[in-house]
Amino acid sequence: MRITNDIIFCLLLFLGSQEIIAQNFSALQYRTVGPGRGGRVTAVTGAPTTPSTFYLGASGGGVWKTEDYGTSWKNVSDGYFATPSIGDIGVAHHDANIVYVGTGSDGLRSNVITGKGMYKSIDAGKTWQHIGLKNTGHIGAVEIDPTNHNIVWVAAIGNAFKSNSERGIYKTIDGGVSWEKVLFISDEVGFADLELLPGNPEVVYAAAWKAQRKPWTIVSGGDASEGGIYKSVDGGKTWKKLGQGLPQGLIGKIDLAVSPVDSSILYAIIEAPGKEGGLYKSENQGKSFVQVSNEAGLVNRPFYYTNVEVDPKNPDIVYSMANPMLKSIDGGKTWTKMKPPHGDNHDIWINPDNPELFIQSNDGGANVTHNGGKTWSSQFNQPTAELYQVEVDDQYPYWLYAGQQDNYTTIAVPSFAPSAIQNTGVGWIINTGGCETGPAVPKPGNHSIVYSNCKGRFNVFDKRTGVEKGYYVGASNIYGHNPKDLRYRFQRVAPIHISPHNPNTVYHGSQYLHKTTDEGLTWQTISPDLTAFEEDKQVISGSPITRDITGEEYYSTLYAIRESKIKEGLIWTGSNDGLVQLTKDGGKTWTNVTPSKLPKGGRVDAVEPSSHNSAKAYVSILRYQLGDEKPYIYKTENYGKTWELITTGSNGIPTDFPTRVIREDPIREGLLYAGTEFGLFISFDDGKKWQSFQQNLPVTPVTDIKIYRGDLIVSTMGRSFWILDNITSLRQAEINKLGSSPWLFKPDNTIRYRYPKIRNGQTTFPVYPQANVAIDYYIPKDHKTSVKLDILNANKIIIATYVSDTTKPKLIENVVSTMSTNETIYLVDKSLSNTPGLNRFNWNLRHSGPWAKEVSRRFQNGPIAAPGIYTVRLSTNTKVIEQTFELLIDPRVKANGVSKEDIVLQIEKQQEISELLTTARKFQDTLETEVIKLKEKNQSSERLKKVEKVLKQLKNDDGAYPKPMLVDQIMYLYHMIGNADQLPGKEAEMRFEHLKVEFAKVKKNLE
Repeated sequence: MRITNDIIFCLLLFLGSQEIIAQNFSALQYRTVGPGRGGRVTAVTGAPTTPSTFYLGASGGGVWKTEDYGTSWKNVSDGYFATPSIGDIGVAHHDANIVYVGTGSDGLRSNVITGKGMYKSIDAGKTWQHIGLKNTGHIGAVEIDPTNHNIVWVAAIGNAFKSNSERGIYKTIDGGVSWEKVLFISDEVGFADLELLPGNPEVVYAAAWKAQRKPWTIVSGGDASEGGIYKSVDGGKTWKKLGQGLPQGLIGKIDLAVSPVDSSILYAIIEAPGKEGGLYKSENQGKSFVQVSNEAGLVNRPFYYTNVEVDPKNPDIVYSMANPMLKSIDGGKTWTKMKPPHGDNHDIWINPDNPELFIQSNDGGANVTHNGGKTWSSQFNQPTAELYQVEVDDQYPYWLYAGQQDNYTTIAVPSFAPSAIQNTGVGWIINTGGCETGPAVPKPGNHSIVYSNCKGRFNVFDKRTGVEKGYYVGASNIYGHNPKDLRYRFQRVAPIHISPHNPNTVYHGSQYLHKTTDEGLTWQTISPDLTAFEEDKQVISGSPITRDITGEEYYSTLYAIRESKIKEGLIWTGSNDGLVQLTKDGGKTWTNVTPSKLPKGGRVDAVEPSSHNSAKAYVSILRYQLGDEKPYIYKTENYGKTWELITTGSNGIPTDFPTRVIREDPIREGLLYAGTEFGLFISFDDGKKWQSFQQNLPVTPVTDIKIYRGDLIVSTMGRSFWILDNITSLRQAEINKLGSSPWLFKPDNTIRYRYPKIRNGQTTFPVYPQANVAIDYYIPKDHKTSVKLDILNANKIIIATYVSDTTKPKLIENVVSTMSTNETIYLVDKSLSNTPGLNRFNWNLRHSGPWAKEVSRRFQNGPIAAPGIYTVRLSTNTKVIEQTFELLIDPRVKANGVSKEDIVLQIEKQQEISELLTTARKFQDTLETEVIKLKEKNQSSERLKKVEKVLKQLKNDDGAYPKPMLVDQIMYLYHMIGNADQLPGKEAEMRFEHLKVEFAKVKKNLE
């Protein structure tokens, strides 16, 4: 069943009495602005019967499909999957319509997203059905019986953050209607992989894995009883543990591969201590194994990688996915590095009929090769970026900044097409210093300077030169240390915050709060240790086999910093071990204000001082890394003396939606936005009640939220950036009082951008919309007639009128006049809806344009309205409502010396030319109609000859490169002066006068 937003909306409504009526917000649609480069993909597969078709499963972006060898990708899981985290994908061997997906990525990073079980498609991904195993957590493998696609095997790793009994090997014989757990070890041991024996699917191999994450460490492996390889020869009824030749002590993650051409050969990459780790090979279906390689690259960060695959035609060609990607042509004895487009490799699927054709995945996305890895398809066509946060700058249009997982630098993309460029799809992704973790914070007043973090290293990046200065607090490499021995403990995502009162004051967090006023040249520590610092959590990460110390597991560090916008020196901090601290005097004294009822140890992901009341603040705590999936958002109104939990589990946000971020609207007090692991929520009453605010936003973790220039801006852990333009209607009290009467919301003041000279069609990504004014209005449920919108200038002259359909409804206001006639012009626009509920119409800022014979082009492309005050008028059969708004001049245009008065003169000239063009086109149309009628009479006349002679002066001849005649020349002039904000040139003035005279002469020729 498709999970529609309306269903989610209804499920999440608070069932008690409500002072605020819940509203359907489907009219308010988000748009994605990239980046278009892929994010982490941990599962890929292909369709053997359709070689151009492949699927990718992202760790936070859902399932995507290509039917053109990776040239383009389309998401196929949106609207169906309750989680974006994908563990494995299987396509039936003889029917490409049958696809099974196991959710919950097997790359157990600390930010891994939990799965929600199994999904099945019987139409090649067009639709999906959930088929159970909801609580398995993370799924390592899905295998379909090649002789019967209703028989499916699943290897369940389990919940990454707590013990659970749903770990094990599962089997269905009825296509997922029911499942049987056929192998189980314990609630701490799951299975990372399984393989069916080619030619005999009753023979099954399974790889057990004890795995669990904590915020401060990763457990990968256990003793011999908690791992290893199991084999069944009777379809899972009985199992035998294989052991001869395998490690007998500690054993960790294992991945398996069976040769399709020689089923006696079984490969296993095994995580084990020291030289025991590496590739093992059996040539007798697992009776005994020999270690053929202890190449370190095979077991590099095994909890995150570990994948082996064998060539379907040659059992000696073996591939390993880790960091790096490796290939062996001698059965795993020796290895060479391959060069996919990106590092951190996870999965591979090889076409069984053509081993040169395969798909491979990594932290940069998925890529297809036709020639065995010599060349690859692009990763800049899959917007699945994992972004840790969002910051914005103050240029026009504004840009969005973030740390992108496994990118060598932080990145920035524009909110709107900012300039003219050749390749819009990738040309606007710019580097902004630091590295994958971020944040990247542009300096207010000088967006060329970006303060960027890289795993605790503070940098000052200059966009003009593309280089950065390093000013690290402590100036010490903190990799590989036990955190208890460090002078400064920095998390990978170490926070940077610029004071809202002074752009030269920058805060940076280790376990202390640091401050600089000279861009990092000197640092001042202005706090004691603001964390809980429990000794037993200060450990070397990675046990019991593989050490893994990248800073990701450094516990007891600051994770959030915010200074009040109202009161300078009032600073809130949150640590990743659960403390909230406050200073009111710029760091001289501090108070621990952690909510008393908050369970200890969670990550304070966000602190949000109110923009309306200095005593008020909100905090969001993420505890799913401790096995607690409940949402935790607290509010204080007395500087943290007392707190109220505003996510009770029964007031709108479900009990299994962990919360990552909370933000308050800077205009309307009590209007809150919450980002959770599975989407966005909104509250209009300061957290008493919440409702889904998802609309078309994909199900994916919302990592950060910004409200800026009237827009709601969202970063996600798997689907890049999204923007909801113009949320002004949410800030108006009427949004919560809509009932039986129509209503028109006051539009926000809007910057009058022109679209730059680019090609940005549907084949590129992202697609930036034309500039517009968002006009929100409400239609009551009993309304059945059309609606009309008029746009009026400051003199109350109508400059454009739109109706919702082609009928001329009985409206209270029904007259639209042009410059010199009383002709009524209706611009029919299907996006002007009369559907009951909240609606949005995007006015394109244009006056009515010239008449055209083609109905679809008639009155289109008029002059862009001048800066100034405008009125929008909504007319229904019962009511007329007016609201005003202002069009603001583009600051870049103003800086170039163009004034509002210049633009007004330009528009006046455009309208004069438009009216001449309309007259000339209508005259031509009249004459063309007359010629048809004269010819129908089959008589040659002087009148026919005269009309045809005049038409030759008006219209171009048919054929290539005709001489432009009068109508074309008028249109040419119209477009010439309308591409930019400018004063019409003298040549244009003279040409217009000449064309008017020429047209008068042509008309006189018929007298």
